[in-house]
Amino acid sequence: MDIRRARAKDLEGINHLLRQVLMVHHFGRPDLFKPDVKKYTDEQLLEMFQDNSRPIFVGTDEEGRILGYAFCVIQQHPDDNVLTDIKTLYIDDLCVDEQLRRQHIGRQIYEYVLDYARSCGCYNVTLNAWNCNPPAMAFYERLGMKPYKVGMETIL
Repeated sequence: MDIRRARAKDLEGINHLLRQVLMVHHFGRPDLFKPDVKKYTDEQLLEMFQDNSRPIFVGTDEEGRILGYAFCVIQQHPDDNVLTDIKTLYIDDLCVDEQLRRQHIGRQIYEYVLDYARSCGCYNVTLNAWNCNPPAMAFYERLGMKPYKVGMETIL
């Protein structure tokens, strides 16, 4: 598998995986997530492909088919009153095609992201996992990730 920055030619494959992620969230929390919509427009994705503060990495096979991706955001809080000025790589979304899971594709993409974060001088790598997605939470725990904050809610 080749892992690299996303390009315009990857749009269709990325959109296919974005739909898979959306449906996991919709089935888990239909009160919050709409079905059959897109998280990003094609125009937004094309802009993100060029944005070094929001790198998107794709894992591809020999034919260039998108096997998985990681949407990332570099975060920093300089001169914040409370937070230290560390650089964080936040994984906004990590997905492997549902037909290809359990082949260590996600682990390889995650390790690539860790190496990228180290090369950028990041202090840590963070992400959010929805409680309605236990397989994702178990996957991240197997990678050695640990909770560092918990979101709570009361539905009224």
